[in-house]
Amino acid sequence: MSSLPATAAGVGAPPPRHVAVIMDGNRRWAQARGLPVALGHRAGADAARRTIEAAIRSGVSWLTLFAFSSENWARPADEVQELTGLLRHYLRAEVGHLTKEGVRLRVIGDRERFGAETRAAILQAEERTAGGARLNLTVALSYGARAEILAAARAVAAAAQAGTLDPATLDETGFGARLFTAGMPDPDLIIRTSGEQRISNFLLWQAAYAELVFLPVLWPDFGAEHFDAALADFAARERRFGARVG
Repeated sequence: MSSLPATAAGVGAPPPRHVAVIMDGNRRWAQARGLPVALGHRAGADAARRTIEAAIRSGVSWLTLFAFSSENWARPADEVQELTGLLRHYLRAEVGHLTKEGVRLRVIGDRERFGAETRAAILQAEERTAGGARLNLTVALSYGARAEILAAARAVAAAAQAGTLDPATLDETGFGARLFTAGMPDPDLIIRTSGEQRISNFLLWQAAYAELVFLPVLWPDFGAEHFDAALADFAARERRFGARVG
């Protein structure tokens, strides 16, 4: 784990295949400036755009952004309304740019909790960007890892009860195929902003061997220099995947 921006160590090394980001700090950024929370979320959307551009420049193939957790539904109703409205605006405003840049968008999470207008905007964005091959962008919305794992376990139980699955034959690959992230590589690197040092119910199964970088910068202030520093930090590490040390 790291909580400090990296140096130039590892420059020239191949980038991680899959980077996931816990985008934290929008509210604190706004409150520190005496601004409405909504403006913090809008500034956070600008940071997401910068991060996508940085990932493309760095040669990262998969980028996952944790944008809205299942716990976020408990926030004040006006803030949730602002967030969902911003989501719809972002999807409609950015889909052309994503398509032009070769970015394929995919949304994971419980989208049924969103209204029909938001669900339609998500589906349209996914369909319009389906041909992108430069960057696979996944946005986690109304997402919680425990709920994801529980849903997969229920699917396994239902298949076993129906006689279409012998539980004795189930392996990690088979279980992973029942997660929201089916078909995606596990993250190599998880970045969290705002100085908090936890992963907050994000990709719990998939993060088994991910490297973690915690940065003190609030998400709206996150830029290409922070993304590049995290990649350099990653490149300087020796990944062991559970192998014995020494």
